[in-house]
Amino acid sequence: MPPIPHTHPQTDWSLRPGRADDVEIIAELRARVLRDDLERLGRYDEYRVRRRLRDGFTPAHTRVVETDGAFAGCVTLRPDDTGDGLHLEHFYLTPETQGHGLGTAVLRTLLAHADARRLPVRLVVLQGSAARRLYEREGFTVEWEDPVDLGMIREPAPAPAPGR
Repeated sequence: MPPIPHTHPQTDWSLRPGRADDVEIIAELRARVLRDDLERLGRYDEYRVRRRLRDGFTPAHTRVVETDGAFAGCVTLRPDDTGDGLHLEHFYLTPETQGHGLGTAVLRTLLAHADARRLPVRLVVLQGSAARRLYEREGFTVEWEDPVDLGMIREPAPAPAPGR
């Protein structure tokens, strides 16, 4: 994934390329932030929650979120399985950075990147997750659902009119 420029006036944050040695800190963050939702759904497994991240981790498509130079989360934006869009996954922020606009800023940066390429973005979110509200605010709609997950999609924003 090429570099993604970003700005957010209220938060000093950056996205850096993922590295293979980021996998363990990201796996631990995933286990921490998904625990409540997975327990509510009867799906929490201490081993599996980390293994799923490790098995699917792709540093080339992952960005690490840093605030003031410290680890604050991660996000993966990769080509989706259909080949006609992008798939957003592993978007986790540390609990202490949540609720202050950082997630919105990161997501808007990624969506601007997708819009510039005229690509839809798909994701899967757990049923009942608070993250769904963030995604809906940013234009995602439900594409499918099952008892555990919701598949969501956001079509690219309309291209600016010529001459603007």
